[in-house]
Amino acid sequence: MFKAHVRKGDTVKVIAGEDAGKTGNVLSVDRASQRVVVEGINIQKRHTRPSQANPEGGIVRRPGPVHISNVMLVCPNCNQATRVGRSRGTDGSVTRVCKRCGKDID
Repeated sequence: MFKAHVRKGDTVKVIAGEDAGKTGNVLSVDRASQRVVVEGINIQKRHTRPSQANPEGGIVRRPGPVHISNVMLVCPNCNQATRVGRSRGTDGSVTRVCKRCGKDID
């Protein structure tokens, strides 16, 4: 399976598509289809029938998935969109590293 450069809870910047330039938090990552759902990005409208939970029904707006190659991680240290590197610690654990400032992201 593919190893993603972003995780749930990360802040990302969209670099391609209709929402290019916007930032948001990652709500979920689907590694099998290489897609991420980002808060406030790729808003889709879903027409729902009336139900007990939602008696009026209507149109629900929710974020849709975006391909993972169209987002870049925003480094929490330098606050810029950056590529992600990996470094192995002395104990064997792998941490993500910002390619701009060189500091650990995790």
